[in-house]
Amino acid sequence: MKLVDGITYSHEHVTIDLSGVKKNDDCNLNCYDETVLEFKELKSKGVNNIIDVTNRGMGRNVDYMVRVSKDTGMNILFSTGFYKEPFLPEEAYELDEKTLSKLFISEIEEGIENSGYKASIIGEIGTSKDTITDMERKVFNAGARAHTETGVPIITHTTLGTMGLEQIELFKEFNVNLSKVIISHVDLSGSLDYILRLIDKGVNVAFDTIGKENYQPDGLRIDLLREISKRGYSDQVLMSMDITRKSHFKTRGGMGYSYLLDKFIPSMLEEGISQEDIDKMTKSNIVRILG
Repeated sequence: MKLVDGITYSHEHVTIDLSGVKKNDDCNLNCYDETVLEFKELKSKGVNNIIDVTNRGMGRNVDYMVRVSKDTGMNILFSTGFYKEPFLPEEAYELDEKTLSKLFISEIEEGIENSGYKASIIGEIGTSKDTITDMERKVFNAGARAHTETGVPIITHTTLGTMGLEQIELFKEFNVNLSKVIISHVDLSGSLDYILRLIDKGVNVAFDTIGKENYQPDGLRIDLLREISKRGYSDQVLMSMDITRKSHFKTRGGMGYSYLLDKFIPSMLEEGISQEDIDKMTKSNIVRILG
């Protein structure tokens, strides 16, 4: 699938199930009617694309996503890959690196699970807090191999923003095109210096846990984005919400998908970040990365 004109939420989960490991049903995001309701609202506000980074072992459900797309008019892009420990399925352990890579390539070139729908992204492939386990390294290597063969962008997961620089070093071993890499959740680091070091390496960074103030206050996120924009780096930044829990829906007291548009972006404008910079983060940067 291709992007259509408009705003793109670059790191989301239309449906995801991490409840088994987390022992918490709130982490089984399967609220179809609420998703449709909120996506229709997003469409009315100019969001036309959702990049779903739910992959193998995370409860990926292509049929579910296709139904949401048809019922809302939202353009949804699919992903391939494996997440991180302890959420990896058995096949990630059983298959070797090259076989995993072939699996990813098959989902990119032939389609996901006989659905006829192809993956447009390798992601979200992740690393643990302050470390990269052997299994995570294997998945990253497989993802890098798949990228170099297909040219498909990679979206990573960093746990609380850590290990982004180390992820980049892994990719460099395989000559990955770093301009096609998005390092996610960097806003959780809270560190301008760290984020600028990532940007300086040539990757893109995602502020994609917006509204999750139990991790970082949104005021800090805006301060970081203002400084990054002031230095001329807004063309390497993306924004999203990373909705993963039932309790994130507005009907259940959460911030909801439209928080980014209704609250966060108006605050960015009030704090002196230009509409041009915001348009790069929400519209044009992802077009370049996927192009």
